[in-house]
Amino acid sequence: MIKELDPEYKETLEQIKTAIQASEELALYLEEEEEEQYMALRNYFEPAIHELYEMIATTQPLQILALEKALLDEGFEGLYLPKILGYSVLRGELTENYKYVRPQEHFKDVLLTICNSMNFDILKKRIGQSIQMGFAFSSEIWVTNLLEQIVNKKVIYYLNSLRVARLRDPEQRKAALARYARQFGNSHYPSVAIPDTLAELKAMGMSFQDFIIYRINAEGVDNTSLLQPLTDFVTNEEFIGSDEHLRVMALVAGYFDLEKSQKAAINKVFNESRAKTPEFVEKFLVLVRLMHKSENIDLTPEVDMRYSEIVDRSIDDDLSAYFDLLEIVHGRGFVSDEAKEAVTKFYTSHEGRSLVNDCLRHTVYHLFLRYIDNLEPESYPDYFEITKHFTTYMDIFANQKFNQRLEEASMRYVRKLLKRYTDKRGRDYQDIKKFVAHNFVDFNFLTEKEVVELFKTRRKRKVPTS
Repeated sequence: MIKELDPEYKETLEQIKTAIQASEELALYLEEEEEEQYMALRNYFEPAIHELYEMIATTQPLQILALEKALLDEGFEGLYLPKILGYSVLRGELTENYKYVRPQEHFKDVLLTICNSMNFDILKKRIGQSIQMGFAFSSEIWVTNLLEQIVNKKVIYYLNSLRVARLRDPEQRKAALARYARQFGNSHYPSVAIPDTLAELKAMGMSFQDFIIYRINAEGVDNTSLLQPLTDFVTNEEFIGSDEHLRVMALVAGYFDLEKSQKAAINKVFNESRAKTPEFVEKFLVLVRLMHKSENIDLTPEVDMRYSEIVDRSIDDDLSAYFDLLEIVHGRGFVSDEAKEAVTKFYTSHEGRSLVNDCLRHTVYHLFLRYIDNLEPESYPDYFEITKHFTTYMDIFANQKFNQRLEEASMRYVRKLLKRYTDKRGRDYQDIKKFVAHNFVDFNFLTEKEVVELFKTRRKRKVPTS
């Protein structure tokens, strides 16, 4: 269900609409019907609409859809609709072939409003690319059915011209989406209707999850208004036990600053689900591994510790043991002797390829990665120090993929150093060269021949004289 606008927002919208209808700019436009007059109307009133939109998008994202539907009222004379059309295109969940998972009814509603507007001939100059993308992501049958709802033949001809054959290719749609989305990069338009039933959750689970991840990562937004609705979702008994519920619960528990009562309610659901569902631990650890691998979410030590606070230690399972270990790894420092000893004991007590050991390898790797990637070139002695702990963990894990990831992180940093220190006779360059030549061979990151190649002076080709 779409969340309704707060009364104060409704009042502000009504004031803007009343002002538009009473304005000299609209009267002049209706009298002369020139594009110049419409642009004057737009320039005068759209900033107020935009200000309201940004306020709601920043602090009340669940009300965005209600705001957009309100702006379809003909009293707003089509103002701001080109932007809303673009937002509606981008909100749709896409398949791997870059087609909408579900028909985008909001996109259709906005587009039909524009097509039936007396200001269509002006508005169409700002909506062509949005329509092109929306049609490309939709099925041919859906687009045909939409066109059948339009009477004006000129409008139908215009819309048909935007059914681009090139975008029938999934790769072309993918590339076009990347270009198109860039123009909306600074807008907090993502919104969602929180599912009311399990059927709705199954249908829109991924888009709901993507919305939450967006709000976690977005800068300059206030998520306070989301806390209670998300807590209500997590504690809804109808959803408990579904994979979609577990994913949302993990995001809410790990990444939102909940009130004490909200946190307690979610903790209760988490541990009751854990106790009653035999596969809960495995599903949660699978989720942890996916988060470690994801480019869209950062599983930080702080998030690990939030999960650790949730996990009831009176339940004797791998989850309790895993987070007991992470308390030591994060609390004492992963390069401390105590942490290494604890990791060794835990790792050897589980099968090497087990899920929980895989999560542990990812955790340790990301601790190394976070440290290395945040080092400036001038701090290369600190890099030398951290590598002293490579061998210990490489020996504990005996895992080629873990070693390879350390190698990739290290090579990125070394290349950064070689861009910074270019004087081959300088002390810094020589220190780096000696370190890499000795240690990277020992780590099996590089062969001696590859080390020579890395530091080889590249001769510039001489330009032949005429």
